[in-house]
Amino acid sequence: MNAITQTTRRAITRRRFLRRAALGAAAAWAAPAIVPSSVLGANAPSNRIHVAQIGCGNQSGVILSAFLQQPDAQIVVVCDVNTASYGYKTPEQFLGRKVGQERVNAYYARKTGVGEYKGCDATNDFRDCLARPDVDAVALVVPDHWHAIMTIMAAKAGKDIYCEKPLSLTVEDGQAMVKAVRQHKRVLQCGSMYRSSPRNRYRAELLRNGRIGQITRILCSSGGCPKGPGPGWKPMPVPEGFDYDLWLGPAPAAPYHELRCLYRFRYILDYSGGETTNTGAHIFGQIQWSLGTDDTGPVEFEDMGSEWPEPGDLFTAATKVRFRARYASGAELLCGVPVPGVKYSGTRYEGTEGWLQSGPEGLETYPESVKNSTIGPNEIRLPVSNPARELVLDGPRESSGVMNPDHARNFLDCVKSRRDPVEPVEAAHRTATLCHLANIAMQLKRKIRWDPEQEQIVGTTRPPGC
Repeated sequence: MNAITQTTRRAITRRRFLRRAALGAAAAWAAPAIVPSSVLGANAPSNRIHVAQIGCGNQSGVILSAFLQQPDAQIVVVCDVNTASYGYKTPEQFLGRKVGQERVNAYYARKTGVGEYKGCDATNDFRDCLARPDVDAVALVVPDHWHAIMTIMAAKAGKDIYCEKPLSLTVEDGQAMVKAVRQHKRVLQCGSMYRSSPRNRYRAELLRNGRIGQITRILCSSGGCPKGPGPGWKPMPVPEGFDYDLWLGPAPAAPYHELRCLYRFRYILDYSGGETTNTGAHIFGQIQWSLGTDDTGPVEFEDMGSEWPEPGDLFTAATKVRFRARYASGAELLCGVPVPGVKYSGTRYEGTEGWLQSGPEGLETYPESVKNSTIGPNEIRLPVSNPARELVLDGPRESSGVMNPDHARNFLDCVKSRRDPVEPVEAAHRTATLCHLANIAMQLKRKIRWDPEQEQIVGTTRPPGC
């Protein structure tokens, strides 16, 4: 089955499921509309925020840590369809809901000084978390194909939402998520924690305030999916303690294989968008922020030599991500192009009066004076997650152990204030839209034009999966 056919199948199956869940037409998938007793309005007391972490896989460790270290938050329940097993991003990773529960209980036992703490529950079904009146917010650390349904149901249940990136699996999913979050007056923070980096914020402020003039071109790269098992792969028995049917959820029925789930789901289009949406959600989100286009996006997308797995492979996402996108301003985004002088991943902005590029080694600019430019009080200033975090322009960028706690801190502050966090749902939706349209253009091997205001492809029928 080729990638386009898979996308069509995915879209039909998921849209029916999403519509059923969102409208409450099927009782089996309806979430009770419970308003927690501890809802925190603008004038409510600043009591502890009870969090349910849904998803205990690879990314769960940094997210658990980010929330555990917040003094005004408490994780009261964890959820995962896997009891516990090895084989996530690395073979030695042993993860699952039992591991997550034990970690939370051990942390609070140390914090409180008690010999044993058993206050964190565990469940395999996310609906159990949404039904609890003592849960104020959910942290969704699950595969992308579950983001929309869980977000919509959480919003309807009165929970605020920290949702891992990318926000959505399709453009339609993202639109439904925006609608649900705003309709139910929820706070949503997308987990693209790079917006909580002082260096990234400063870079965006330099660009937003015209330090290199009008931006004409952006160069970046986002990698590609690794080699899969290839055509002719064989189904495997479902491991004990793994609720595979619930893991699939809204996705098409498919035989189990150890490379289908856990970390590597991101290389299969039924569940994710490959590195276009994985690392791309970080990279393109920073570009959107730096261009001031959080409420819009490029108007044109074109393949530039992307490569894809052989037909019949289990992995179906792009093995080489290469595309061009054009903004209404004329600025071009070229993905898959090396950034001069940057050994690993980096982004280069070229303008009419200079250039700016950043990577793991630090920030470089031309003219050099741009690098240490002061952002004036009357210029554009972007939200700050942690005012105490120091700006460091050179050397390694902030680690996930720094950015994730600051990102969680910003989310919790906004749960209390009811203000938008540094990456609200609309901004995350526009970034995910950029990712999805890039994938579509690379699959179709032709140029597509996009109307960001109407959120429609121009001049043709909207492709499946969009």
